[in-house]
Amino acid sequence: MGALRAGIVPVTPFQQNCTILFDETEKRGVVVDPGGDVDRILAVLKENDISIEAIWITHGHIDHAGGAMDLKDALGVEIVGPHEADAPLLANLENQAKKFGLNDPVRNAVPDRFLKEGDVVSFGEHVFEVFHCPGHAPGHVVFFNRDQKFAHVGDVLFHGSVGRTDLPGGDHAALIRSIKEKLLPLGDEVGFICGHGPGGRFGDERRTNPFLLED
Repeated sequence: MGALRAGIVPVTPFQQNCTILFDETEKRGVVVDPGGDVDRILAVLKENDISIEAIWITHGHIDHAGGAMDLKDALGVEIVGPHEADAPLLANLENQAKKFGLNDPVRNAVPDRFLKEGDVVSFGEHVFEVFHCPGHAPGHVVFFNRDQKFAHVGDVLFHGSVGRTDLPGGDHAALIRSIKEKLLPLGDEVGFICGHGPGGRFGDERRTNPFLLED
């Protein structure tokens, strides 16, 4: 087994961090949150000779799941996640596209398997624990690799900010609970990739993120 690596492909007008997690030696892995621009994602995979075993989805918003079905068709792999509480969002992606005025064709997504708290997903020997972290979206999940002290947190937590909660199903209090009760206890040293912008470390967010310093 080689080292766990991550590559980010910014996609859609939302500049969402579609993430390719892969084994450096075996060159196989997963695509996390293919929100769109599937041709660009496929080009990066081909250029780097990476074989994909599955598509993982953190939550059902269009910028994270809008390209999932097309990528599934192109790669012949399963869509895994998010939590089933986001099924209504995934079934409404086409309407989400119209709401945001997106021109690229979008298909409603149907996961092959939903996830729940305590599940485990993996590729090769890289194992990720699943945490259900509602607040930004009802069915949002986070993927955590304990060995590497690394998490993919989607839109739950950002560098210096947190996920927005003004979209359907959003709940600010639930979001802060998810971060403080599920993510921060994993350790200050845990590094994370988020859905937009730069990542960081849980410890830095615990100490300086203004949303987490509120009473």
